Amino acid sequence: MNNPAEQIIAANKANMDAFEGAAKKAYAGVEKLVELNMAASKAALGESFNHAKAVMSVKTPQEFMSLQAAFFQPMAEKSTAYFQHVQSIATEGSEDFTKQFEAKVAEAQKALGASVDQLVKNAPAGSEAAVAAFQSALSQSQKAVESAQATIKKASATAQANFAVASKQATDLAKKASKV
Repeated sequence: MNNPAEQIIAANKANMDAFEGAAKKAYAGVEKLVELNMAASKAALGESFNHAKAVMSVKTPQEFMSLQAAFFQPMAEKSTAYFQHVQSIATEGSEDFTKQFEAKVAEAQKALGASVDQLVKNAPAGSEAAVAAFQSALSQSQKAVESAQATIKKASATAQANFAVASKQATDLAKKASKV
């Protein structure tokens, strides 16, 4: 496969396959999140009805306060568990996508480099300046892609750290609220 057009077509096919795989993984992550939310909603609904029934049978204010405390106290733990599940789903999907994206970009850059090398070898005499300019532009674009990848990684790490902090703060607030 020395023909640059064939190399580009093969690279495009590989990129389409990679995009399809990434889309499937993204949908799998969304499915996990939907399943988690459905399970959490179902559990919350059942607990709410059971609590409402219990509240209707209360006879004294002390019983009511005791019942309320017993209802709200486990919410902090449930909130923590929920946020941890969400974070693990998001992290898992993000890591898979990033690894796959980086691998495909590296493959594409390698294939493009091979195609350019082939074109340079077959370039007509007198086109050295144009070829050098093209190679320089290609090199700069590859550096820009690498810089973008580094920025995306940093932003992803920052977002995950912020999510972890927000999750902890929400859990702490829920614990404090349940003690009041």
